Amino acid sequence: MVAGICAGAVAAVVLVGGGAVAHGDDQDSVRADARFAAPGDDASHPALTYDRKLVPAGSWIEVRRHTDRGGATTVRLRVRGLVPGHAYGAHVHQKPCGADPAAAGGHYQHRPSADPADANPENEVWLDFTPDPQGAGWATAQHDWDFRPGEASSVVIHDRPGNSGDRAACFTVPLRPAG
Repeated sequence: MVAGICAGAVAAVVLVGGGAVAHGDDQDSVRADARFAAPGDDASHPALTYDRKLVPAGSWIEVRRHTDRGGATTVRLRVRGLVPGHAYGAHVHQKPCGADPAAAGGHYQHRPSADPADANPENEVWLDFTPDPQGAGWATAQHDWDFRPGEASSVVIHDRPGNSGDRAACFTVPLRPAG
């Protein structure tokens, strides 16, 4: 499934705040990458770091989303330049990033719920990772569902894995549904 993310010709590439967003054929794939900047440097930048010790300015992120013809979605995260050996959490969030870490809203949930038991890797996109000795990390999440239009707009990196932790960084990425 992950190999399918790279398959197909790229229909368009648009530069966004130092990163590229590529949309695959039939918009079943999205690839976006950027280097992190501090909110004070450029609050409109797509990748913002709130904790420069854990996510240094200039470190890099890439997010890919691919949805197959049956509606199953794979989200892949890659990072470079983060703290080697530190366990991070990462989740898809509802809103775009902003200078305030809370701007990204809550986690995207396939079945929206206020019940804390529904904050889990089956109902949300969890991309926990630990960078290698060179500071590179990656994670993949696969689900049999796709995103709802306008409800998944960023990936937030948290200072620890799981369902809690402070927001260390945020990347605005167009995680719209395929179609």
